[in-house]
Amino acid sequence: EKDLGVLIDHKLDFGKHIKTIVGKANRVLGMIRVSFAYLNIRMFLNLYTSLVRPLIEYCVQVWSPYKKKYIKLLEGVQRRATRLVPQLKKLTYEERLTKLRLTKLEDRRKRGDMIETYKIITRKEKVL
Repeated sequence: EKDLGVLIDHKLDFGKHIKTIVGKANRVLGMIRVSFAYLNIRMFLNLYTSLVRPLIEYCVQVWSPYKKKYIKLLEGVQRRATRLVPQLKKLTYEERLTKLRLTKLEDRRKRGDMIETYKIITRKEKVL
């Protein structure tokens, strides 16, 4: 069943949803790769943060993965994406993140969860 763009099964497992969005994100990365002969850091960041990351972070507080295989699958999207910048290809993933001033997706999810929790506790955001 799909609700607000999030696939949910009867066991409340979001594996199918995660696999679907990873597939979509990888297709977008493929389009970026074939559409641009050269990507500098600024171009990459604009494309990645506007076209790819929203796909893998939409409603993430609802379906945030807890299984390592899904965490790894999602992080793989960003790992592949950072290799699109020619000048960073030979660096490790962590070094690429540092150069691009990005954080791991898992860390972004944890930060987002903490912010949402704070807003709910301090009543800065209404809960349905």
